[in-house]
Amino acid sequence: MPKPLIITPVTGFPLVKPGNNIAALIWQTLQENHIPLENNDILVVTQKIISKAENQIVILDLIGPSEEALLLAEETDKNPALCQVIIDQSSQILRRRPGLIISEHRIGFVCANAGVDHSNLDQAGRDRVLCLPEDPDRSAENIRLFLEEKSGKSIGVLIIDSHGRAWRLGTVGISIGTSMVPELVNKIGDQDLFGRELRATVIGAADQLAAAAALVMGEADEGIPLVHVRGFPYSLRKSSINEVIRTKEKDLFR
Repeated sequence: MPKPLIITPVTGFPLVKPGNNIAALIWQTLQENHIPLENNDILVVTQKIISKAENQIVILDLIGPSEEALLLAEETDKNPALCQVIIDQSSQILRRRPGLIISEHRIGFVCANAGVDHSNLDQAGRDRVLCLPEDPDRSAENIRLFLEEKSGKSIGVLIIDSHGRAWRLGTVGISIGTSMVPELVNKIGDQDLFGRELRATVIGAADQLAAAAALVMGEADEGIPLVHVRGFPYSLRKSSINEVIRTKEKDLFR
């Protein structure tokens, strides 16, 4: 029988400040919750606490918008300084209309506002926004190595964010960085229940786990930026966010 997938919220995580050792905070909070790590466990972490620890915070009134940002602000009814941050975080602006900017982030995925966000960020008297981590795969790797050294176990780490989807309403959790959690699981060549060979089935395993973890974390004031996962049905292996990003040559929707 398949093993159950158990996703446990790790409560009581402290507020994160720039410069904090996020891996050490994760380890400390796991100990306080009496959650031991075992081989093949996975920790799913929200992007926001990674970005805060890495000081990916921008104070908008310190930003001088360019002509491109001023034009984008006029077209979208957004703050020109915010538009400049979005441009700086993007490799390309793909779509624009009042209230919405869709861009290709420097990392490669397509999302609204290049992932730049106000939510769950203490404004501290200034209009501040939070950008995505510089290299989410590297951030996940650093956390994993620290926790493996502490625990003596082989684990995976997944960093997630909430993104909208082109053809459906509502946001879902998706992977933006991984260490040892497979982004894709290739089932081509396997058989279905009736013995037919699968010819096109590649599972977005990391995104599936990200969406499930986001259900436990919540999206508002729940204050749960970390969950512990046991029973992930696929083998852990080296992976990267680059695996799941469709190349421009194969992207029919741009």
